[in-house]
Amino acid sequence: MSGNIISLVGLWIQRLAVGWLAWDLTGSGFWVGAVAFGDLFPVVLLGPFGGVLADRLDRRLIVFGCHLLVLAEACVLCALTALGHITIEWLFALTLFRGCVVGVHQPARLALVPALVRDHDVTSAFAINSVTFNLARFVGPAIAGVIIARYGVPHAFAANALSYVAMIVALLCLRLPRQRFENRGRKGVITEIAEGIRYAAAHRAIGPLLLMLLAISFFARPILELLPGFAGAVFERGPAGLSILTSCSGLGAMVGGLWLAQRGRVDGLTEITLASVTLSGISVAAFAATENFAFAVGALTVAAFAMVVVGIGTQTIIQMVVEDGMRGRVLSFLGLILRGGPAIGAIAMGGLSEFVGFGSPLATGGVICLLAGLLALRGRVRLAAQVVGSTGEN
Repeated sequence: MSGNIISLVGLWIQRLAVGWLAWDLTGSGFWVGAVAFGDLFPVVLLGPFGGVLADRLDRRLIVFGCHLLVLAEACVLCALTALGHITIEWLFALTLFRGCVVGVHQPARLALVPALVRDHDVTSAFAINSVTFNLARFVGPAIAGVIIARYGVPHAFAANALSYVAMIVALLCLRLPRQRFENRGRKGVITEIAEGIRYAAAHRAIGPLLLMLLAISFFARPILELLPGFAGAVFERGPAGLSILTSCSGLGAMVGGLWLAQRGRVDGLTEITLASVTLSGISVAAFAATENFAFAVGALTVAAFAMVVVGIGTQTIIQMVVEDGMRGRVLSFLGLILRGGPAIGAIAMGGLSEFVGFGSPLATGGVICLLAGLLALRGRVRLAAQVVGSTGEN
């Protein structure tokens, strides 16, 4: 966790620096969006392959190797920028490379959690990780702003490279039991991905949970990507309003993570997760439907709280019920949903906003999440029983 905190701060330093550099090089909103897309979207294509690797190879070594690769990417980016040889094409290519590495890394990182903590601590572990991620989302950009203003963009990339060194040292210090692998014969990668899809879809707990997470990721989570449009076009508050909205979303997320971290228990988590789906739908729809800025701030804070609880609850339950031989592949689908859903949802809702405004698409998404949550709550007893039964079997 110590290595992860430092690494996450470095991640947000680089994200801000990359976005600023893309704008500085081109003055084009398209290229800024294209660079962000290159960072986020590769997990949709490579995540399932990363899941197969996590079920075939030592997960700690995969995470270690991926950190070496992103360290190299940060060093190359720093060198090109410092020497004045950086172009938007190089920036996009290096960001795309990093996105591909993260696509392979994410399933192994998630699948490594059960080897690090006891079963009854998994909820707290994911909650603490969420808190540190959102804390780094505040600290990292603030540090990046100071570094870029005083020393320049290359120093921001250098700071990110140093942050990966901290995580590499932490990984070298881990002493974990050797991972056991099933003997699958000569199955191909595509066959194993298909096996993972069939397993997740047929599982009476994992399948419904992934569907609910998909609904939240596609219809509600894009609220964060659309905040600049709401701050400017709907509330007419400009950068100051965007700052307030962003801070409140981070506050809600941190409160949700801290609440689950101190709660710790896994009993009742299924019901809490399903209720949070409903709460996220209500709060997102309320945010999208109002023009009152103060009310919107409150609704956004609640929405961020609820969405974090859904994410942590879903990850925890899946970790509890999935077979270890399927863990990497199933968690790769979860990572695909968490990163790909908001990216695609934001593009779709952003495109619709050109014709009907920002409020209507997001309000519709909130209503869909509300209906999905209410439907899921009707079957909460059955789903909770499936979770308990699957946990007992494993």
